[in-house]
Amino acid sequence: MSDETPICSAKGCRADAVWVLAWNNPKLHTPERRKTWLACEEHREHLSQFLGVRGFLKDVVTLEDWERAQRPEGGSAADR
Repeated sequence: MSDETPICSAKGCRADAVWVLAWNNPKLHTPERRKTWLACEEHREHLSQFLGVRGFLKDVVTLEDWERAQRPEGGSAADR
């Protein structure tokens, strides 16, 4: 567990992140590539709209779900 709490990506915001906004710029990134911005409750909609109007936004999920999805499927050693 990290000592650092992820914070919102909105300019000047220092609130804890609750959301992950996954995006890519099709002019720069391959279709499967995902960049991320983090958002607090207050800035989720604003940041989503900023990315969405440009056609960059691909997904919005909770930080908890994102972190769970990033963990390797594990437990194989313990299952022996």
